[in-house]
Formats: sequence, structure tokens, C-alpha cells
Amino acid sequence: MADKPTVTPWTHAEPPSESVVRRLLLAEGLSPIRWSNRPGEKYPVHTHAYAKVLVVVQGSITFTLPETGTALTLWPGDRLELPAGVAHGALVGAQGVACLEAHQHLHG
Repeated sequence: MADKPTVTPWTHAEPPSESVVRRLLLAEGLSPIRWSNRPGEKYPVHTHAYAKVLVVVQGSITFTLPETGTALTLWPGDRLELPAGVAHGALVGAQGVACLEAHQHLHG
């Protein structure tokens, strides 16, 4: 995983359904969990002690990155890789959002 957040758009032939995304994450050795939020839900700026891999399966969400002043909007199939310690907030889109997320703990 890189030292800055990266977004990878969906490139697979199959649509990014929850089952397809789950299968792909499991194949990488990740253990995804599903979460969802209603439209307009906000997450204040925070950090995590672990790296996060998140793939949107329905709706949209915009992650804000105050350290760089950028925003990353994710749509179905978009994958965010967020390194540990990166400050970020989020705003759920007008249709709500459902994601599969997995954590990558660093082994030292």
C-alpha cells in the first residue's frame, strides 16, 4: 500500500455487486465487512492505526483529505486504499452508500 490514499476505478467485466467485490477482496487475503449509511451522513476528520481498503458497492461517498485539501468521490466499484495515519473525513452521497471494507494491520 502506498503512503498516500489512492483510488482505483472498477475495471472488471462483471458489475461491482457486493458478492463479486467480496470474492475479490477475499482472494487478496482480506476479510471485508459491509457497512452502509443514509444520505448526507458525515464522518468528522479522524485517523486509523491500520491501513484500510474500501470498495463502494452502492451509492457514493466523498472522502475529504484536509492535509492535501483534496476530496475523493467514490462510486460503485471504486476502491480506496487509505494508509494508516492519514487524516480523513467523509460525506455520504444523495443515494446513501454501502461499502465493503477491510483492514490491513501492519506487522512490525
